[in-house]
Amino acid sequence: MLRCADRTLDLSQPVVMGVVNVTPDSFSDGGRFFSVGAAVEHGLRLAQQGAALIDVGGESTRPGAEPVGTEEELRRVVPVIERLRAGTTAIISVDTSKPEVMRAASAAGAGLINDVRALREPGALAAAAASGCAVCLMHMQGEPRTMQRAPSYADVVGEVRTFLAGRVAESIAAGLTPERLVVDPGFGFGKTLEHNLALLRRLGELAADGPAVLVGLSRKSMLGTLTGRAAGERLYGSVALAVIAALNGARIIRAHDVAATVEALKVTAAVQGPVRR
Repeated sequence: MLRCADRTLDLSQPVVMGVVNVTPDSFSDGGRFFSVGAAVEHGLRLAQQGAALIDVGGESTRPGAEPVGTEEELRRVVPVIERLRAGTTAIISVDTSKPEVMRAASAAGAGLINDVRALREPGALAAAAASGCAVCLMHMQGEPRTMQRAPSYADVVGEVRTFLAGRVAESIAAGLTPERLVVDPGFGFGKTLEHNLALLRRLGELAADGPAVLVGLSRKSMLGTLTGRAAGERLYGSVALAVIAALNGARIIRAHDVAATVEALKVTAAVQGPVRR
């Protein structure tokens, strides 16, 4: 069970996190849900399709993305979070690294903080700990503007595991309890195709370390390399990666195409059988 402020999320079977990008420049759907009304409508639709979480982001973290100021990010995400919290039982997640946004999103009803920088920004650890929200700690080599220029590892799986274990330890020391923590290896965030494939093949090692594992593989550029498909044409590849990740221990699958992913994971869960404790 993942403790998400005043709610809990059952992770005995894999669940889907739907994506709502309130941005003009996200890699897959930038601009489609930039208005509050469009973002809320999309989030409610994803919840109806079976998403257990709705991840609301106001700053693109695609390769080469430009940073967004705090006030603008707050303007984009807080009204969406408030209306989604009022309109669905799905847990609302905020995709941010800024402590000010974490605090405002928590007050607006968010139950999970999804941070690509793993609470490394000044003040983020304290803000997350005080919020009561669950937190997803993600690995990223470099920063969004430069992370894909020349990513390099001696042992990508070992280095990612070591980094995440360190961030988990620091988070617990700051007051976050283990039942509030999730980790994400950060597919596509400072990784080549081979790095991503190695992490996916050995995801079970990360899952065995303790915290539940979240993966974001939906429509990623690795699928463009593997299939030759444009970002909006990667449904089949995205669902295949979701199933592979779930079979290798992932418990939260972040997806743009929620209905198809939910259905695929239902079949996957039936094949896996009940979780052994």
